[in-house]
Amino acid sequence: MRKVSYVAYIDESGDDGVASVRPVDPNGASEWFVLSALVVRVEAQRETVWVRDILKQVRLEQRRTLHFQPLDDWRRTLVCSKIAELPVRCFAVVSNKANMHGYRNRRAEAASVTAGRTWFYWWMTRLLLERVTDFCEQRSYRDYGEPRLVRLEFARRKGLRYGHLQAYLCWLRMQSKADALFLRRGDLKWSVVDPVNQIAAIDNSERAGLQLSDSIASAFYQAVSGPSPDIAPAVALKPRMARGRNGEIFEYGLKLMPDNFLRRSTAEQRQIFDHYKR
Repeated sequence: MRKVSYVAYIDESGDDGVASVRPVDPNGASEWFVLSALVVRVEAQRETVWVRDILKQVRLEQRRTLHFQPLDDWRRTLVCSKIAELPVRCFAVVSNKANMHGYRNRRAEAASVTAGRTWFYWWMTRLLLERVTDFCEQRSYRDYGEPRLVRLEFARRKGLRYGHLQAYLCWLRMQSKADALFLRRGDLKWSVVDPVNQIAAIDNSERAGLQLSDSIASAFYQAVSGPSPDIAPAVALKPRMARGRNGEIFEYGLKLMPDNFLRRSTAEQRQIFDHYKR
């Protein structure tokens, strides 16, 4: 069996529903959805120690798990500053869903064998994994001289069947090998992916790495949502945000969807993206 040398911890912030979306529907799903990944080399895994140290730094050492959302603002920024000191790489795919109100992707629905609601989550997962697997393939050759697998560990989420993700990834891999991808703008680096044996769904409380990934997702969600977004935590992550071959973070470590959103975004919504485009 091929060797696993990286782990990607994947979590999200916001709702993945698109049937009804705020602000078009006042009672709809969140306008924004963020999917994040924290990637670490297996040889460097010390996530439990890292989280314990971070909790001590923010004066919450009596707690056993890290939950970003209820933290005070200063604690949120400090948590992200501490993540930025770790031997990890961070990724975030950020989607504004207002223009997707009521939209359905029937092709993705059929491919993922879902009841129709979760196709958007899997689509976002594809965008994230295109970047994560590209990074892991590059690092594999640098670190080991050959491609090594990345294990994908997802925070368990109610309503998602991770067997559907396996089926979706196997379908994409089959399309890729046949040079028949329906959407050709991107693809996973399949040399580092084992969609059958190296995907797991785990409760957030059971994996310190997932708690760190939750902090990444929540920091970027906080940076774009609400009338007065706070970008400080997301900015603090910059030293560990993954950079593409051109040295840029935007469009690689940080991906915004849809591509043309900045043209119609508010000044408040643009702040974090303007910062990462510098």
